[in-house]
Amino acid sequence: MEKKQQDLKKGLLPRHVQFIALAGMIGTGIFKGSSDTLSLAGPSVVFAYLVGGLLLLIVMTALGEMAIAYPGMNVQHLVHKAFGHRISFLVGWLYWINWVIVTTVELLAGGSFLQYWFPTIPLWLLSLLCAVVILAINSFHVKFYGELEFWFAGIKIFALIAFIILGCLILTGIFPSSISNPISNYTANGGFFPHGFGGTFSAFLVVMFSYGGAELIGVAVTETQNAKMVMPKIVKGTVWRVLIFYILPILIICGIIPWDKVSGADSPFVQVFSTAGLPGAANIMNFVLLTAVLSAANSGIYATSRTLFSMAQTGEAPEMFLKVSKNGTPINGILITGFLILVGVFLAYLTPEKIINYMMTVPGFTIMLIWIGICCSQLKLRPKYKEKPFFQVKWFPFTTIIALIGLITIFVSFMFNAQNKVGTCVSLIILFILLALTFKQKK
Repeated sequence: MEKKQQDLKKGLLPRHVQFIALAGMIGTGIFKGSSDTLSLAGPSVVFAYLVGGLLLLIVMTALGEMAIAYPGMNVQHLVHKAFGHRISFLVGWLYWINWVIVTTVELLAGGSFLQYWFPTIPLWLLSLLCAVVILAINSFHVKFYGELEFWFAGIKIFALIAFIILGCLILTGIFPSSISNPISNYTANGGFFPHGFGGTFSAFLVVMFSYGGAELIGVAVTETQNAKMVMPKIVKGTVWRVLIFYILPILIICGIIPWDKVSGADSPFVQVFSTAGLPGAANIMNFVLLTAVLSAANSGIYATSRTLFSMAQTGEAPEMFLKVSKNGTPINGILITGFLILVGVFLAYLTPEKIINYMMTVPGFTIMLIWIGICCSQLKLRPKYKEKPFFQVKWFPFTTIIALIGLITIFVSFMFNAQNKVGTCVSLIILFILLALTFKQKK
């Protein structure tokens, strides 16, 4: 195969990469998963999002630092440089599996949002329709994908801002609604910590699932123009925006709806508008949520196909994934991901009521392993830099070590949590299979 056929097109602009990372993070985790975190921790879940945000900041900064120190290398390349092909093989395939599951979850969530308008059509059929649309988009030139993702992400960010403004107006009584004394919802029904600190801690897995996607900048960097200059801005901008787009909406939801009245059937965002007596706005919000999860799924297809391409470059995936279409996209990576999404849609056909909740737990485990890999890589590579990058993790190595301890603590605690037994079993099986393959895999 000629070299020119193995190159991805550098068609992504800085604004594309910024919004790709945001798109990966702002999806099912906040729009639908927030109902799960609220049921686990009540209003105190905001502390879980804050701590998760601090861990995210450290991981993102470490990734940005390495990307500047080693231009043209993405996450999988950096892990390979730090620990060799065996660990790189493990992390690369874990990341790919993570995003296959995340993408499937996003598409299933898209089907569930469509059911808001078409309740008689089965979930699997609506999800299949969403999958066909997203796979078609990813077959075009990467610049077209980036531009579409920019506007996709823009819609949900604009909607979140509108939700925050309207929610604040309702909470302060400026906007008339059927809600009386909304502030009391923070202290009623068991108080701010209805399940104690244990409940807050138990929400971390869904929180980490929600924040997973930030590291997409480390995948997109190889297709970014002038990546060295834009990476610091992208890292800083992504982190504070996500914190705002998670914590403020959660506080608004808790103020308007008693936390124990948030149901898993509809998104809490739709419930807020319905409870506030704004049924028309609920339909608009549901449309926005649909575009939001399709946007996250769009990012997922991008992540999976590029991860396979990177692994094929280092011999950790079959050479067939090096094939690039005329549009400069890794076509075989997109096709295999599409096939596995169909498997997920089939599972939705078998268990439509439980499939989303089951599948959301697995990426929580895998994304923590990926973040642990990023922190370990930075600890290993920092002494080997030819020159210190201008953008660095402050108070190294203590900051990275603290993040590493935090991630490992969360990971281990959930392995022994009975509520996560399905996700734990699936994650351990995946990890065991990949570990076995690393001993058979030849470089």
